[in-house]
Amino acid sequence: MEVLNVFDANTTASVLQRLSNLKPESRGSWGKMDAAQMLAHLNVAYDIAFERQVVKHNAFQKLLMKLVVKNAVTNTKPYAKNLRTAPQFVISSNKHFETECDALIQNIKLVEQKGINYFDGKVNQSFGPLTAKQWSNMFYKHIDHHFNQFGI
Repeated sequence: MEVLNVFDANTTASVLQRLSNLKPESRGSWGKMDAAQMLAHLNVAYDIAFERQVVKHNAFQKLLMKLVVKNAVTNTKPYAKNLRTAPQFVISSNKHFETECDALIQNIKLVEQKGINYFDGKVNQSFGPLTAKQWSNMFYKHIDHHFNQFGI
């Protein structure tokens, strides 16, 4: 898997083209989420990154996140299917496909617009300061994983 740079306009165009192939009735080849829930799930990462949603961790969770989870989330290795999902990312309620899709489009565009300088050294609520490359890897891997789940 090639991890693309989310701050690049070509990556944005490619991701949005893939997204345009998702339909409300699309089904994942693994997992429990429907298409609208998957989009809402993806939007959580942006809500956390832009501090629209606050994540609280106790001291043990913070240590675990920084020592174990951070590298797995920010490196270039693809995610395995059916990984355990952090509680704030679990979407079990019904979601509106078009609303979540529009939000994801805006989030993807906002990341590109804010750019490398905005994200380089920006503190992640779970992992602490990240490089722009780590932010990019994290965003792209997450999208690519779920787009692959839904065959787009």
